[in-house]
Amino acid sequence: MTEALAPDLGRAIAARLAALDRDRFVARLWARDATLWSDDPAHHRVIANRLGWLDAPETMRLRRAEFAAFADAAAREGFSRAILLGMGGSSLAPEVLRTSLGVATGRLDLAVLDDTSPEAVRAAAATYDPARTLCVVSSKSGTTVEVASFERFFFERARAARGAEAGRAFVAITDPGTALERLARERDDRALFAGIADVGGRYSALTPFGLVPAALIGADLGAMLDAAERELAPVRAGAPAAEVAGVRLGAALGELALAGRDKLTLILDPAIAALGSWIEQLIAESTGKSGKGIVPVVDEPPADAARYGVDRVFVAVGEAAPDARDRLRALADAGHPVIASGAAPDGATTGGIAAALGAEFVRWEIATATAAAILAIDAFDEPNVTEAKQATQAVLESVIATGRFADEAPVAERGALRAFVPADPAARIAPSDASDPATWVTALAGLARPGDYVGLLAYVHRTPARHDRLQRLRAALGGDGRVAATLGYGPRYLHSTGQLHKGGPNTGVFLVITADEGEPLAIPGERFDFAALHRAQAAGDFATLARRGRRVARIHLGADADRGLDQLLASVAARRAVG
Repeated sequence: MTEALAPDLGRAIAARLAALDRDRFVARLWARDATLWSDDPAHHRVIANRLGWLDAPETMRLRRAEFAAFADAAAREGFSRAILLGMGGSSLAPEVLRTSLGVATGRLDLAVLDDTSPEAVRAAAATYDPARTLCVVSSKSGTTVEVASFERFFFERARAARGAEAGRAFVAITDPGTALERLARERDDRALFAGIADVGGRYSALTPFGLVPAALIGADLGAMLDAAERELAPVRAGAPAAEVAGVRLGAALGELALAGRDKLTLILDPAIAALGSWIEQLIAESTGKSGKGIVPVVDEPPADAARYGVDRVFVAVGEAAPDARDRLRALADAGHPVIASGAAPDGATTGGIAAALGAEFVRWEIATATAAAILAIDAFDEPNVTEAKQATQAVLESVIATGRFADEAPVAERGALRAFVPADPAARIAPSDASDPATWVTALAGLARPGDYVGLLAYVHRTPARHDRLQRLRAALGGDGRVAATLGYGPRYLHSTGQLHKGGPNTGVFLVITADEGEPLAIPGERFDFAALHRAQAAGDFATLARRGRRVARIHLGADADRGLDQLLASVAARRAVG
């Protein structure tokens, strides 16, 4: 790891590494010492059941043959595609692996569904051939509402096509003793893979949750696990903190966060750019609690180095492209801390990239655990994720009881756009034209002070064109780098940055974006459909953010999300030009 740091920051990080050595941090990490993160015995009980990731690479070596044999059999029997139904830690690592590694010849292509919008589910269903598609149902808890809804929808389709053999096209990955495990046995699923009970979801990339999908696409599991074990070797040996790449990175992130540099802005090697979403979840969900946290900023449109505030740290992962290297030099010259972490993956072979990912998974797990310990945060719980789930359930129960969503009165409406704000924050937002929804958006963004960040939370099905529009809106609301700006798609962000939004520092300014998404799409056996679930998740999180005193507004785009975004972008651009 190389660093470009101001002398005072460099000295602070060196002092932190020396303190970690005095505290025997590396040895205590390997010994699973829960007191590194909390003095509370209640937290110790949770932490003690969340540190299995430290020896997961070694444990998983014993199951490589099992995973490979399963993948071989699936390919031989004519399956050419797999669709993974998951959320958060169950879906992000497989998505990274498929995007980064591609698909080996003769193996199954893999798609990931982690979006409850009817549009997204319809898009997945349009490519679903029950005769050739394997459904991988992945949930650590076995009760995640999104995954359960996806499973019911696709199992019904498989049953219509395959009859009593429907289960032979399904695979379950879950912890022992869950409802999903029981369901898989009842339905006689093709395979059931047990997770590791003492590994939390966001640390599960190198467990069956990541390795079974990796085997299906033909990834080099040996290369991944070998690299992961090499990354862990100095921890096992009790090496000095500065000699453990993950500990050194975590010490820098923790110390910089204490100095106000808590916006971790990632610049990723193009070969492993997909890793950003996985790092985002790991950092945000692990550190964003107790009013503290590190804000990961992934795939942010680049801005001039002089525009960034003093709350940034830039971390380059892998080998940066030539234009990115120029940018990193400009950032360092402007006085921003810049850290280069990780070896360049060998893009010439799949094994090379697989090895790079195996190493990065472990390095960032160690770094996150280290940074959390420095910030005095329990890295292994997620108290506000449950809060969001409860808010969604409350909205759904109201809809089931009344047959409709509670009426909301927009504060502004023009064309297809409608703006909504909670009662309390409305007093703080002062739009120049209260009748124009776009002015409420620009006024909301104007509430962001130096050191804050803007979070764009989009409850729309992601398409390339729509993502481009949202990225342009993100840059505009962040003042082209003046404040950090993030973009999350709902509901997947609820299992990632959602913990930080509600449990971290009150430095976020949030714009929730919703839209109408066509005809209802039923969830077999449920009293609500996908449209209701998707809308309830948006409404529940909006209400939770408001209840926690976050600065938040919502824009509804109407029936044509792309047209609504175009209207919003044009209005925001016009307001910025005037202002």
